Amino acid sequence: MSFNIALSGINAINTELNAISNNIANAGTYGYKSSRANFAAMYAGTQAMGTEVSSLTQSIDIGGGVLTTGRTLDASLQGRGFFVTRDLSGAEVYTRVGIFSVNKDGYLSDSFGRRVQGYAALPNSTALGAFGDLRVPTGQIAAQASTTLSYVGNLSADWTVPAMAPFDSTDPQTFNGSMVSVVYDSLGVQHSVTQYFVKTGTNQVTVHYSTDGTPLAATTVLDFNTSGQLVAPAGAVALALGTPTGADPIVLNVNYAGTTQSAGEATTTTNATNGYAAGTYLGLQIAEDGGVMAQYSNGEKQRIGTLAIATFPAEGELIQVSDTAWTTSSASGAPLYSTPGVGTAGGLTPGTLEQSNVDMTEQLVMLMNSQRNYQANSKVIATQNEMMQALMQAV
Repeated sequence: MSFNIALSGINAINTELNAISNNIANAGTYGYKSSRANFAAMYAGTQAMGTEVSSLTQSIDIGGGVLTTGRTLDASLQGRGFFVTRDLSGAEVYTRVGIFSVNKDGYLSDSFGRRVQGYAALPNSTALGAFGDLRVPTGQIAAQASTTLSYVGNLSADWTVPAMAPFDSTDPQTFNGSMVSVVYDSLGVQHSVTQYFVKTGTNQVTVHYSTDGTPLAATTVLDFNTSGQLVAPAGAVALALGTPTGADPIVLNVNYAGTTQSAGEATTTTNATNGYAAGTYLGLQIAEDGGVMAQYSNGEKQRIGTLAIATFPAEGELIQVSDTAWTTSSASGAPLYSTPGVGTAGGLTPGTLEQSNVDMTEQLVMLMNSQRNYQANSKVIATQNEMMQALMQAV
């Protein structure tokens, strides 16, 4: 019986050595999670039968170090969860390795060619779209006409009503200050809109406008209270800029909310319009919220989708497969999908990768313990063999 008991110890230690050697071999593997062999005693009734490896425990909940790569399509997770991918057979595979790129068909894929899963972007909405493959539009984005102009500044209370009248955009003596803004028409052509600020009364400034140097008939009166706060207009002012050749008419909603009239120098803190020219696709980058952002030559960024993160009721019961990934088992439970930092899903750090969580010192100590235990069990077999030989010689 002692032969079998010692043999069970050797077999169990061999299983432990497999786990240790696999951990050591993957010490440099991104996203790898180490495993530990758990021994359990075996009995037949009250008769000792040796030992066995009853289970392998995965250290999925222990994070690895974070390596900064600076690559815009690298990402790591801190905390629970896995990136969701789909292999060629259509099966979902889960990984902690956030090395992404765009394949030849325009799909966001991981470093093993699996398509990354996420939520599609919905136009003019922050809601999540359909779940599935993330495809990258690699063409141009059309121009968007400007529709808003936000201006915030301080129109100096030290201004005096210009002595020269009437207003003339070509004569600086007829206005107190000016500001130029760039707007786009529906074809993406740039146009300049100039605001001319004219002090016209106590706590009152009148704004005149021109487009591409051509004066507009429209004016806006800004009224301030005795504290220098803007009281009128209460909302945006619709400004018709005309119809550029071949384009749609431009109507700009100008908002002066936040503008003040205080003593001192006239300043501008905000002079922003929306709209942009057409742009050519340049590349992708991943945002902290998991957004997959397409970058264009006109400086615009558009969200094409959001990375999905899967968590599980029992992550330690996931089944390890090749290419540093996992699949579900009946014990792991079904995946729960969310986005980075939402619910139980961990946060995402772009431009980094999670390193292996293998503690090399710990593994080497375990290796020495396994070697000692292997030798001890081998010694039991050798001793039993000597005893049997002595018994046979005595007979």
